[in-house]
Amino acid sequence: MDFIYQIKELSVQISEQLEYVQNEEATKTALIIPFIRTLGYDDSNLREVMPEYTCDAPGKSGERVDYAIMKGGKPFMLVECKFAHDNLQDKHAAQLHKYFNSIPELKVGVLTNGVIYKFYTDLEHLHIMDKTPFLEINMLNVGNNLVKELKRFRKDSPFDKDEMKEAAEELDRSNKIKKNLGE
Repeated sequence: MDFIYQIKELSVQISEQLEYVQNEEATKTALIIPFIRTLGYDDSNLREVMPEYTCDAPGKSGERVDYAIMKGGKPFMLVECKFAHDNLQDKHAAQLHKYFNSIPELKVGVLTNGVIYKFYTDLEHLHIMDKTPFLEINMLNVGNNLVKELKRFRKDSPFDKDEMKEAAEELDRSNKIKKNLGE
């Protein structure tokens, strides 16, 4: 099945489920796990999706991010989940920031409420998560150009750190231009 079609179907599913979501666990079950599956990952295979992944930071132990998407036995992407009806705020990003910075080889951190997905990396300072996302997607209104960007995170996409960094830099530049133009 075509990836664009899968994302559009997921968008419909999310809009239909949203009114029934009452807490963070329901958000994960009804909205976020289907997103992870759409990217091609098997959430029942712990070599691919590790729930409650430990991200010990200096001076703090037992810190856990909701999901770590694994490639080659190492975390490729962290996913921090919030309740579907919460507005994603800086305090939520700060929590992801702490997890992201505890794993030096990590390249992608995602903050989501199951509707909005904010993708972060370390463009400004190596191994330190940027304050602003390089990609933000609203699953209730997904354009084909954003679906193209999502393809980079699919399981079957070859992950190239340099290519990922270049794509993130390009999206970051594009976002800054749009902001300056007032779009």
